[in-house]
Amino acid sequence: MNKKIESLQQKREEALLGGGATRIESQHKKGKLTARERLHFLLDEGSFEEIGMFVTHRSTDFGMEKERYAGDGVITGYGTVNGRLIYVFSQDFTVFGGSLSETQAEKICKIMDMAIKNGAPVIGLNDSGGARIQEGVVSLGGYADIFYKNTMASGVIPQLSAIMGPCAGGAVYSPAITDFVLMVENTSYMFVTGPNVVKTVTHEEVTSEELGGAGTHATKSGVTHFACTNEIEAIDHVKQLLSYMPQNCEEQTPALVYEGSDELRPQLNDIMPENNSQPYDIREVIHQVIDDSSFLEVHKDFAENIVIGFARLAGRSIGIVANQPAFLAGVLDIHSSTKAARFVRFCDCFNIPLLVFEDVPGFLPGIDQEWNAIITNGAKLLYAFCEATVPRITVITRKAYGGAYDVMNSKHIGADMNYAWPTAEIAVMGAKGAAEIIFKREITAAEDPNAKWLEKEKEYSDIFANPYRAAERGFIDEVIEPAETRGKLIKAFKMLENKVVNNPRKKHGNIPL
Repeated sequence: MNKKIESLQQKREEALLGGGATRIESQHKKGKLTARERLHFLLDEGSFEEIGMFVTHRSTDFGMEKERYAGDGVITGYGTVNGRLIYVFSQDFTVFGGSLSETQAEKICKIMDMAIKNGAPVIGLNDSGGARIQEGVVSLGGYADIFYKNTMASGVIPQLSAIMGPCAGGAVYSPAITDFVLMVENTSYMFVTGPNVVKTVTHEEVTSEELGGAGTHATKSGVTHFACTNEIEAIDHVKQLLSYMPQNCEEQTPALVYEGSDELRPQLNDIMPENNSQPYDIREVIHQVIDDSSFLEVHKDFAENIVIGFARLAGRSIGIVANQPAFLAGVLDIHSSTKAARFVRFCDCFNIPLLVFEDVPGFLPGIDQEWNAIITNGAKLLYAFCEATVPRITVITRKAYGGAYDVMNSKHIGADMNYAWPTAEIAVMGAKGAAEIIFKREITAAEDPNAKWLEKEKEYSDIFANPYRAAERGFIDEVIEPAETRGKLIKAFKMLENKVVNNPRKKHGNIPL
């Protein structure tokens, strides 16, 4: 018996070494942690239980039968993060470059199946050279199996992907299906075709970092939600994200203990510029309203004209969508619409209430926007809000013009409570443009057209550029002092916490993708 136990212990020790000490050292020289080190920093101390430690590949082509490693390039199992169950897979670049084999795919799929059955999040720590070429179509089939599991798990359990190294070719589509993607600057990259192929086909010369690095995907493509300076920061972000989420679609996010106090925020009364064309940072409003230091911004450097992220209000998790007047005046465009729509749908999947801060002058005009389908992309955000059944509250801080007023969680598309500050302007368009259209003849015929234009602009502004016409119609539930905002929101979300909405029965809708 003792010999068999010794044999087991020896096999475990070999498995723990992955591809061996030399390759581990090489991983460290690149500034990267090993697959097991990443799990150590992610999971609660002593909580990890490995599944499939002794799995090896089945390939016999190209001399592969002579080189086998326990685990076959991925570590899978379960553990806890801050006491809450998660399932995890961590690809091991020291074993065949973390390349995906038939058995590696089976291990990952097994973990995902267990996560769905038991209602707990899946975290993928990706570090792989792609499909294992020596296995051919079997490896490609393994990727498809994972994509299918990702899709079936979508909206059932949270799925997070941390890209810790290369992720290229077909491998990119699994993270793309998951809810949030995190990348590490200078050591991780994602692309469908690499720099060499790009050069061959298009004659463009580009580095891996320029083509698919963390900075590129955080600012240009929006593929990644977080660009982290190192792997530890990425892992910390994963932990933070999990704290704002429930375990699955049937649960609520655990609330933190909160003791009520004076909820007035007088600073908000002085935040709005006197000139309605002058920008201000909507983050200042957000930070005044939410619990201290609780805002976790998502997609911070992409489509900066809209701000999204998680926060806590009276200890409870909420999702925030806010126009950003400090960037492009807060207009909605192609990227900001899709950015916000994806976030709204995530929050709705997982019972996270939505808070919208609105200051939007409309949709961005221009040939580029129209030719690149601002109509379809803007409709994505509209659809996402219309479909959402979680508690939804909007605060109009200033401009709410045109179709963008409708799209930004208006009463007409199912918002539960709509507040407006006295500075709110709810109209078809700005007073200057409206006056030019309505009073064109009078302005043209006047002795002093500019003076007449200003006169008519003020006339239109007095009638429509305020929240009271909308409040008279019931489109605004209450016009409030900015200082009252936090207290009003706490009470409103408390009132809405048992909200039930049953949308019409259907297989699924057809969002304008």
